[in-house]
Amino acid sequence: MAVDPDERTERVTPTGDRPPRGWASLYALAFVVLVGAGAALTLAAVGLLTSTRLLWMSTALSALAIALAVVSVVLPRSRR
Repeated sequence: MAVDPDERTERVTPTGDRPPRGWASLYALAFVVLVGAGAALTLAAVGLLTSTRLLWMSTALSALAIALAVVSVVLPRSRR
């Protein structure tokens, strides 16, 4: 089935504008969480991996950062 290139998949306002998307603050928070994941991974490596707790923390923080980044792009902003 061919898709018509003129068919829009996003909502368009009567004036032709697209609603704003993305939250820069959530994206920044995702970056901070990712830095925390890197710090946990670094601390685990410095401790010669004596405990896997820091590795699991790094994994969880990385997953949280990915989820926050996706939500920050997908979640529409309200227009002010």
